[in-house]
Amino acid sequence: MKTIPTLDYSEAKQAIERIVEAAQKMQKAVVIAVADCRGEIIALARMDAAPITSVVIATNKAWTAARLGKPTKEIGEKVRNPEKGHDISYYGDPRFVGWGGGLPVFKNGEVAGAVAVSGLSSAEDASLAQLGVDLITNSET
Repeated sequence: MKTIPTLDYSEAKQAIERIVEAAQKMQKAVVIAVADCRGEIIALARMDAAPITSVVIATNKAWTAARLGKPTKEIGEKVRNPEKGHDISYYGDPRFVGWGGGLPVFKNGEVAGAVAVSGLSSAEDASLAQLGVDLITNSET
């Protein structure tokens, strides 16, 4: 029987708290989604004044990053350049997205989940999501 690494609620909560703290320092509001190894949401937070549409976007970013084990920005770059990749419909599910801000989390070389942020630019979303990923992976060592 294979043991599958995954994130737990405690890790998700800590990642969210770290991202909320950083967003508050920036005086910005975001939605944060943390998913397990299958892309299913463990925890979700929508800061006051964060765009309501970002709830679905953050959830889908986390789902995509966990399912594919790649940053969502990388997926987006491939679908925007057909010579290097393919249309997003190739994946066969409308939840797949290609905006930056969804990052996989690895444990022992395997995807354990994902952290995603939505509400700002793709670069800002990815930067904030990286804080959550770093917190989780650094607590493992």
